[in-house]
Amino acid sequence: MASCDARYTFTSASIGSYGEQSDGGVFQQTKFGQALLENKLPLPPRAPLWNGSSTDFPHFFVADAAFPLKENLMRPYPGAQLPRNKAIFNYRLSRARRIIENSFGILTARWRVLRKVIDFSPKNCETIVLTCLVLHNFVMLNDHDRWYCPDTFVDTDTADHGILEGEWREDLESVGGALHSISTTRRNASSFAFRLRDFLADYFINQGAVSFQEDRI
Repeated sequence: MASCDARYTFTSASIGSYGEQSDGGVFQQTKFGQALLENKLPLPPRAPLWNGSSTDFPHFFVADAAFPLKENLMRPYPGAQLPRNKAIFNYRLSRARRIIENSFGILTARWRVLRKVIDFSPKNCETIVLTCLVLHNFVMLNDHDRWYCPDTFVDTDTADHGILEGEWREDLESVGGALHSISTTRRNASSFAFRLRDFLADYFINQGAVSFQEDRI
């Protein structure tokens, strides 16, 4: 379980659940997850979504459907046949989630020990995985020649605003591709969290709209 920033470097990690729970269940048992859910993380203060707005919006993490909807944790709307604003919200959220998906992809593609069963004790396995995360961050922040993660290695935007998938995906085909979330059925969002998501969905079709989003839903 990990979070990352826009530079594909990991900002938090929890290791050792061994797939016994859903991603959302693991998240709620980690120190990071508990602090986030209890609003105890030192996140930036609320700020307007656009210049001239009189409403301050909280900073939030982007998550997939395996995680709970919270004031500072946005997940997609459920369902397939969604109204326009909700479908666009899910599309925009999905684009943002590609950052963490690519971070895990780069990590697994470059540190091959993570592609198979690690034949050590659980304690040593946790140390190995954490070491890979630390080394990944160090190289990502100091590799100015981009040999570790060249531009073509990660997902990029095409001229028509589509997605050109990164080379790490092809590199991981032999081991089943990218990591997948373990889903959950938890639905314990507050009415305030629902309103925040709806507010953000409306923002994406008004002040925060981008020209190509209508063609992608």
